[in-house]
Amino acid sequence: MKISNETKVGALTAISITLLILGFNFLKGKTILKTGNYLHAKYTDTKGIMISNPVYVNGFQVGSVADIENADVKLSSIIISIKLKDNYEIPINSIATINSNPLGTPSIEIKLGNEKKYFQSGDTINTSSSPSLLAGVMDKLTPVADQLQVTIHTLDSVMKNINTIFDPATKNNLQSVIANVNKTTASLVTSSVALQDMLNQQTGTITKSMQNVNSFTKNLSENNDKITKTLDNVSKASENFAKADISGSVEKLKQAVTNLNSIMAKLNSQDGSFGKLINDQSLYNNLNNTIKSANILVDDLRMHPKRYVSLSVFGKKDKTGPLMVPLADTSKTLR
Repeated sequence: MKISNETKVGALTAISITLLILGFNFLKGKTILKTGNYLHAKYTDTKGIMISNPVYVNGFQVGSVADIENADVKLSSIIISIKLKDNYEIPINSIATINSNPLGTPSIEIKLGNEKKYFQSGDTINTSSSPSLLAGVMDKLTPVADQLQVTIHTLDSVMKNINTIFDPATKNNLQSVIANVNKTTASLVTSSVALQDMLNQQTGTITKSMQNVNSFTKNLSENNDKITKTLDNVSKASENFAKADISGSVEKLKQAVTNLNSIMAKLNSQDGSFGKLINDQSLYNNLNNTIKSANILVDDLRMHPKRYVSLSVFGKKDKTGPLMVPLADTSKTLR
């Protein structure tokens, strides 16, 4: 039987189209003949999941989405078919959750349960809905926004009260306060720079102080024996001091002070001989005149020795008058 070229071209075209459709569905994760292990999950919101999206267990991809179809014409629920790569033992109380990703591809995460019974191919797994990232953020931001509106309203009331309270003089004072705050801030910046210099590890004052402390403690450690002996000596001295008759010594000191006061009283009084000797002005004058006369006599003897002693037979007697005042002291000028 002879087959025409047109028949060959048509058959080849049909085969090519069939292979193209099968290959396209294979790349999308769909197969005409459903072979392998399948699980089904029912959701009210698929969150944009598509065929061939991955399915994970503990971060490990165990399969992919094989098919998506509606359970009824009202689209109240969507059934997703999950094709597993292998015959995994998934507990029957496991839960499949769709994780949406605004920046990537959504996926299904299966949280394993603790039952000892496992799903068989074709079973339906329990599902739960997880809020999307934006939905969770919006749920958290909604109470904050409400509270922010209340805060803004309260702040508006406060500002109105402030505007009614502050007169021009008060505003000027407030400006002065702000200027002082700016000066204080500048001073704090300067102080922080100085503090930073102080804390510098190489030249800082605190570092030098710590070095001095370390040197002091080192000296203490090196002279520990001497310090111990000194403390022992101090302890012995304190013991001896404690044993000494302090009260007796103080009593004797009091007696000595009393006697000294009695003696001083007698010296100050003019009844006794010593008191008269100290307090009598005439005695001082007589002593002063006696000393003055002795000085005159010595000077006269030194200047006119022949008047008192004559050793020469042919000597001539000194007939000059005696000195009436002492001579000037020439010892200071000779020095």
